Amino acid sequence: MIRRIFMALALCGLMAQTAQAADIAALADKVQKQYQALSSFTADFTQVLVNSASKDKETRSGKLVFAQPSLIRWETEKPEKELLVVGKDVVWNAFPEEKSAYRYGVEDVLGSKTMLRFLSGKGNLREDFHIQEEQGAPEGQVKLKLVPREAEPAMVLAYAWVDLKTSMLARISIEDFYGNLNDVTLNNVKLNPSVSKDIFQYTPPKDYGIFDNTGLQGGPGKQ
Repeated sequence: MIRRIFMALALCGLMAQTAQAADIAALADKVQKQYQALSSFTADFTQVLVNSASKDKETRSGKLVFAQPSLIRWETEKPEKELLVVGKDVVWNAFPEEKSAYRYGVEDVLGSKTMLRFLSGKGNLREDFHIQEEQGAPEGQVKLKLVPREAEPAMVLAYAWVDLKTSMLARISIEDFYGNLNDVTLNNVKLNPSVSKDIFQYTPPKDYGIFDNTGLQGGPGKQ
């Protein structure tokens, strides 16, 4: 009898785990479909960067604009201005105080497991990660632990908070190989606003130093 009770309890536990896994898979699919269906979104962001070695913490804030297909304008306003523009063909990262701008290939930026890959919807939660639910999420959200199926130096572990009302990512926290943390929280998210594609074009001022990391021939121009 005791053995049967243990077997019954084990079976109940297995059924609960299977149901939970199914719920998580369904939630991940819902998030994926939401990002694929979006034409655009805007949000305010708060970003916390923690250096593992020094324990230094930096808090940044600004505005984020996304539009299909994978166009991003990430504008940091505090503590100092920085602009990241992911255009159709080229990515620009500009630092006004330094009067410098860096140019990268789009695939180099969105192809790796970075914060931008999450926010652009390019990442596929079920294909890219082993997923399990974590405790401690705010009301109306679900917290997911994401272990990469193929770890990269830029990401060995991540956590994602999903807003159940919008099926959007409300917060993402990424840990890299060195233990450094990159934690971004989105607020005032607006879905499918009218967005001009012009804001995803950028031309560095003439007095800026230009650093080209694309391997493209010729001088940098508007992209």
